[in-house]
Amino acid sequence: MKIPCLLQLRILKLAFKSLFSRPYTTRFPAEPYEAQKSFRGRPRFSEADCIGCGACAEVCPAECIDVADEAAADPPVRRFVQHMDACIACGQCERYCTTEKGIRLTNEYAFIGFKPADFEEKAAKPLLLCEGCGGAIAPLDQIRWLARRLGPLAFANPTVMLVAHDRLEVVGEGVTPGAETAQRARRISILCPRCRRAAALAV
Repeated sequence: MKIPCLLQLRILKLAFKSLFSRPYTTRFPAEPYEAQKSFRGRPRFSEADCIGCGACAEVCPAECIDVADEAAADPPVRRFVQHMDACIACGQCERYCTTEKGIRLTNEYAFIGFKPADFEEKAAKPLLLCEGCGGAIAPLDQIRWLARRLGPLAFANPTVMLVAHDRLEVVGEGVTPGAETAQRARRISILCPRCRRAAALAV
């Protein structure tokens, strides 16, 4: 099949233009590459804005975010580890973040490292324990965030109310496991839903 004359001239023009112009390339890795603002690069946790709710781990399609509650640690803590070698940079963690700022995708282009720890993004949040059974309830930052969002309605839940006013020294000294049987007098204390129900139904 013969190429039309006009198309031949256009191809010839592009060939000469490419011959006498510089190559459209970058000098990476000799010079750092600056990605576009909309580029989905390496996710990073924000220590100030992350509340440790774990929503990012729930929606991650690659399941590359591990969440572990260490209730026996001193102090109790919830740890997050995001494995960058499994991350597909889809942006779901950023999209469904509860605070919309706890984890953000950066413009970091290259994931380079020499050991497994170089491909891990970590975060840790203090964990609130039940005064009845000693089990994990939620990270402290998550309860405080919830109290700020609820405003006066936070007084409807004793756990949220007590955590919200811990700076006013309303809360006692630390978490102490209670008696084996539930007591109604312990309703105004930091309890998990199961222990709160048992205390409310106690005679």
